[in-house]
Amino acid sequence: MIELKSEIVSRQTIKPSTSTPAHLKTFKLSLLDQISPGIHGNMTFFYPSNNTSSSIPDDFSEKSKLLQQSISKTLSLFYPLAGRLQDAATIDCNDEGAFFVEAKVNIQLSEFLEQPDFNLMDHFLPTTDPETMELSNGSMFLVRFTSFTCGGVAISLSLTHKLADVSALVTLLQSWSSVCRGLSDPVTPDLIGENFLAPRDELSAMSASINIADEKFVLRRFVFSAAKIAELKNKVDQEFQKEIQGHPSRVEVVLAFLWKCAMAIKKQKTGSFGPSALFQAVNLRKRLSPPLPETAIGNFIWPFMMLAHEEKDLGLHKLVIQMRKSFNEFNNTKTSIFRGEGAPLAIMGALKERGEFFRNNKEMTVYKCSSWCKFPLYDTDFGWGKPLWHVSINKLVSNTIALADTRSRDGIEALLTLDEEEMALFEQNEELLKYASLNPSIYA
Repeated sequence: MIELKSEIVSRQTIKPSTSTPAHLKTFKLSLLDQISPGIHGNMTFFYPSNNTSSSIPDDFSEKSKLLQQSISKTLSLFYPLAGRLQDAATIDCNDEGAFFVEAKVNIQLSEFLEQPDFNLMDHFLPTTDPETMELSNGSMFLVRFTSFTCGGVAISLSLTHKLADVSALVTLLQSWSSVCRGLSDPVTPDLIGENFLAPRDELSAMSASINIADEKFVLRRFVFSAAKIAELKNKVDQEFQKEIQGHPSRVEVVLAFLWKCAMAIKKQKTGSFGPSALFQAVNLRKRLSPPLPETAIGNFIWPFMMLAHEEKDLGLHKLVIQMRKSFNEFNNTKTSIFRGEGAPLAIMGALKERGEFFRNNKEMTVYKCSSWCKFPLYDTDFGWGKPLWHVSINKLVSNTIALADTRSRDGIEALLTLDEEEMALFEQNEELLKYASLNPSIYA
């Protein structure tokens, strides 16, 4: 067990390098942003030392200056992020700025990455320090920059979910990192806001609430190598091709397999099979007609649902086939609700329908999945190379599955949250451990 101690060295507000013009001072969010929860998502990147000449404190100080200057310039492009939320659908673009924290820890980076301990992640996140949260005064973008004793660093950013899904986060990272590297033509955001779908006045005081889990839940990391994913694909490929043209994707086989294992564990715990639903978030940008640019900033995601009513539905090939069929149906029939005059009512109707479904199916166990696979997160280079690892920590909700590429881009890393009792069974499940490694070294 690592004895990790962290110390905050400095805290400061960073304002945009140029003031936001008067005509842009009020930014209206889209309806999809309006109904998104007012929470902060986080992403932490770990970088090895690239220092060959200066002392570790001098190197850290130099990198910190570059990060701060580039945040200031980037905020001028992403000006709503320097503002403050006025209500669920409005940002006051008052240039109050982002918040930046410098910190140091008493261990080497390799000690942490040899077997990452998620109980220690609080030492890297900006939002877990009460004084930072008080001083940041409602900041929508916070960064904590941490030095390890070896000269390695961690950059952890916390971003409001009111204005950013993972695709928007990638656009911000691409722009910020290229400014930090001194490039003159950074990626520029498409700040569409209400021009996509105007917010609804009757919802002005409302944001989606997150049902913070009452029970104690734990987070675990499982890694599927390319070879093991190929084995899972082989198990389902023949049946899949009979029903559907083409082959299953990496994400489909891994997600279906994890869902199958989670349902088996639930049965082991309760003694009988219970019905289950799985929601998977979809990036809408390229699926709309006409499509939105990938650089569109906001929440352009929507989940599609899969159901397993009976135990006979649990064959891996059945789950993978159902996943593809549900996804195709969503693409072919549901994406149209986000366009046209009827869109606001159609979206509100879909939310109401989902709420009623769960009120009528209280015995159903629900899992939620998001996939960051294929997003170029491992290309995030601020001028000292690419990260050894990136991770996003969910501390709010149980029964979640987050999938991301491994650094080699051909494996998949899955972060799961389950209640403590189920996770104790899950991480000893023989079927699971045939295909997945439990929290292996980042260097493996």
